[in-house]
Amino acid sequence: MTLGTLHLIPVGLGEAPPSSWLPEDVRLLAGRLDTYIAENAKTARAFLKLIGTTRPLQEITIHTLAKGTDARQIRQWLQPLLEGGEIGLVSEAGCPAVADPGARVAAIAHEMGLRVAPWVGPSSLLLGLMASGLEGQRFTFHGYAPVNPADRARTLKAWEAASRQHAQTQLFIETPYRNDAMFETLLQTLKGDTRLCIARSLTTKDEWIRTLSIAQWKQNAPPDLAKKPTLFLFLAAR
Repeated sequence: MTLGTLHLIPVGLGEAPPSSWLPEDVRLLAGRLDTYIAENAKTARAFLKLIGTTRPLQEITIHTLAKGTDARQIRQWLQPLLEGGEIGLVSEAGCPAVADPGARVAAIAHEMGLRVAPWVGPSSLLLGLMASGLEGQRFTFHGYAPVNPADRARTLKAWEAASRQHAQTQLFIETPYRNDAMFETLLQTLKGDTRLCIARSLTTKDEWIRTLSIAQWKQNAPPDLAKKPTLFLFLAAR
């Protein structure tokens, strides 16, 4: 018996035509699937409406993946793949299963012996790293820094120390409405010769990417980051 496939399909990072971030073959594949697993059914339907589907949206099944979704439930969703079916997995934005709860679905699919197929599309982490000019051989993504100002400063100092010791780029994100506060904390906390990259609104018309040392950032007007998805990257000098 031929086992089915869990397709990992990237979603756009912001408002931009699909032709600019999703290969045509992937768009056609995504448009013909009749079952999806997604964090949010509403945004998944918006994605499917944007790329176009071969059947009406109301005929497409979308299973909602929550933080506490039981592994048995995920196995039940994937059961049709044991008989040769196909299911799409999408994230809220970017590549599913990368800094994303969809990784649990991919892990269970592997446990079941299913094919897991990653498809080409935007990843803010890789796009930001590519454009940053920072160390691309060694890097780590931390997710979010602590909200408490004192804890956040201590954490950033620890990341900077690790960056210096291992020549390793540090990547993290912030809730968009706290971007400005995070930027100010970075200027106050990191050493002057540490290089900081700000990658804002990747793949959209508002995309803006710049890398400067902390000392240089302090001499420039702060970037416009308020309520805009932003990736922060830095590399300490050795």
